[in-house]
Amino acid sequence: MRTWFIAFLSLMLIATVGAIGGFVYVLRHYGDQLPDHRQLAEYRPPIVTRVHAGDGRLLAELAAEKRVFVPVALIPAQVKQAFVSAEDKNFYTHPGIDAVGLGRAMVQNLGYYLSGRRLIGASTITQQVTRSFLLTNERSIDRKIKEMILSIRIEQALSKDQILELYLNEIYLGSVGGSGSYGVAAAALMYFNKSLDQLTLSEAAFLAALPKAPSNYNLSTQADRARGRRDYVLDRMLEDGFVTAEEVAKAKEELLTVRRRDADETVKADYFAEEVRRELVARYGEEGAYRGGYTVRASLDPRLQEIADRTFRNGLIRYDRRHGWRGPLEKAVPVNEWQKNASRPHAAGRGGGLEPRAGAKSHGYRRRNRRARKSDRDQAG
Repeated sequence: MRTWFIAFLSLMLIATVGAIGGFVYVLRHYGDQLPDHRQLAEYRPPIVTRVHAGDGRLLAELAAEKRVFVPVALIPAQVKQAFVSAEDKNFYTHPGIDAVGLGRAMVQNLGYYLSGRRLIGASTITQQVTRSFLLTNERSIDRKIKEMILSIRIEQALSKDQILELYLNEIYLGSVGGSGSYGVAAAALMYFNKSLDQLTLSEAAFLAALPKAPSNYNLSTQADRARGRRDYVLDRMLEDGFVTAEEVAKAKEELLTVRRRDADETVKADYFAEEVRRELVARYGEEGAYRGGYTVRASLDPRLQEIADRTFRNGLIRYDRRHGWRGPLEKAVPVNEWQKNASRPHAAGRGGGLEPRAGAKSHGYRRRNRRARKSDRDQAG
């Protein structure tokens, strides 16, 4: 019995040493080829440049990525809690890798694999930051190992709040009308035309539902799925103790609708806005104009612009009316007579009966043109 016990201990010791040796080898093999994670401390994201008219209303936005950077201290607690509950409930306690969540995902994935369902991930918020900033979305064992090592290093170099700030300002949260948003502040404006501190619990939960797959929860085309995912986030927040059952029940009853900017919040002057854009590019380059996050106050007076637009439009209408009706190019051909029309002598090589006969309209056009020129002379006189 003693001999078996000693043999068992020896095997355990060999296995432990082997595991430690393998771990050290992996760290040395992958650790030397990883990007420098310390660059995250100097993160400078591309931010949208906004051009305002003379009265302060929005005239144009220039952006490579439509993002409004918000320091973590200014992000409401409710928004942060929603994302933590939805994406990484143990964010504030794990060292970059959630061993419990990873084990749970492995067990679930075994069942999913056998049933042919799509496998789920177990990435923490730190791992998502690592993948977004330092690695790629490549699905491979090598990338996953690098991601885990870098995540541990990032946790040692940055505070939890710093990591969350990177995540909430970088993450892509879908698009409305072809305009995408990066970060929670830009998403709040795009979906609800609100700043972060104006969001309701329901709206914050909806934003937290988007990172998994923004296109799957489009409020316009997949409203039911969007509400279902929002309710899931609300339930997770209740489970984590961030909200009460009464708050969750009220939030689930709230109707989710996209609210765009009101017409009186913006000014439309496309040609003027283009001149401002060219001036910004000339001064600061493409990088500065589209990523610098400038706030520009232009000289445009919206009241005078509206008068100019109206005067120009009315002038064009009056000019057109002075020249009278120009008449049709040709009379429509009945569908049942197209073969007869195509066989007309002048049709060969000239588009068939759709081509007018030579000189058929010249007299009428000359008469109308004479009247138009006389009218112009009378106006000038």
